[in-house]
Amino acid sequence: MLFSADHDEPRRILQKFIAAEINPFVDEWEKNDIFPAHELFKKLGDLGFLGLNKPVEFGGQGLDYSYALMMAEELGAIKCGGVPMAIGVQTDMATPALARFGSDEVRHEFLAPAIAGDAVACIGVSEPGAGSDVASINTQARSDGGDYVIDGGKMWITNGVQADWICLLANTSDDQVHRNKSLICVPMKSKGVQVARKLDKMGMRSSDTAQIFFDNVRVPKRNRIGEEGKGFTYQMVQFQEERLWGAAACLKAHEFIISETIEYTRNRKAFGKSILDNQTVHFKLAEMQTEVELLRALIYRAAEALVAGEDVTRLATMAKLKAGRLGRELSDACLQFWGGMGFMNETPVSRAYRDSRLTSIGGGADEVMLMVLCKTMGTLPKN
Repeated sequence: MLFSADHDEPRRILQKFIAAEINPFVDEWEKNDIFPAHELFKKLGDLGFLGLNKPVEFGGQGLDYSYALMMAEELGAIKCGGVPMAIGVQTDMATPALARFGSDEVRHEFLAPAIAGDAVACIGVSEPGAGSDVASINTQARSDGGDYVIDGGKMWITNGVQADWICLLANTSDDQVHRNKSLICVPMKSKGVQVARKLDKMGMRSSDTAQIFFDNVRVPKRNRIGEEGKGFTYQMVQFQEERLWGAAACLKAHEFIISETIEYTRNRKAFGKSILDNQTVHFKLAEMQTEVELLRALIYRAAEALVAGEDVTRLATMAKLKAGRLGRELSDACLQFWGGMGFMNETPVSRAYRDSRLTSIGGGADEVMLMVLCKTMGTLPKN
């Protein structure tokens, strides 16, 4: 059993927080194309939600991964995709490798403030020419005495405009592409770090996303996470939590759109009866609800395996792939049932249609998920 009575109280507190401190402001944040990350993260940090499964010596709660998954699922009740995604970057994308492999010194400097909500973090992997193909990144961090000197750029960086530090993946040697990378914590105020522009996105409007350049940026080697040359491996491990988190955050969001669509189609009349009374509509919604439950079962199974210390690469990859594809199918079908109103930006189904599209791209595109799965099945052709 993944959840117990011990999960009930933090779940209730988080639900209350979302209802009072997030959802009333979502429309404003979506309109402004940004939300106040420092203000919101500090409130979440004060409640202990930014370090549920992080070490207690750095301010975390020291709980197992089931609590982080519970949080991800509840964040799906936020009435947009951008804010939960930004929170997920802080908790399950920029900090897992740091918490697991970082030295005490670097964890005190970067992890503790992220858990407390005193610092906003972002993760710097993707580049204009290297999105899902992590091995092909070009950002360099050359050795210079006790420092790294970083040159390059990162693209599509969630929280990048407001972040205080970035968990940066960079090439630190000329070794093979899977053994030449390191993860480095880089303060965003470092000389030579430039937020080039805030990107204009189709969806996830309330989440700030940046393009960032690094020009002769000098940081001490003590900011490196773990061993030099292990960055690719650390990032692959970190992806397990990121992909599971991304899938779990879809569950309540999907259910919300189904619920809203039922309500709208029940009250909308056409040809003498409600839209919902058409078999194609209520059957499709029943199928979609079934698919959400199947996805939940897969996610819970993967989370149970992760809590047990198992490698969940295969299950997390399946969950992420299914979540993205279901989000596309569900939002498209529901929008169709809303008719002309579904095409209006003011409706929740329109926002879901725009926001859910990213799940099949971010954190590894669907095609990469299929490659990973084929590799685990022994069916991927060898070069």
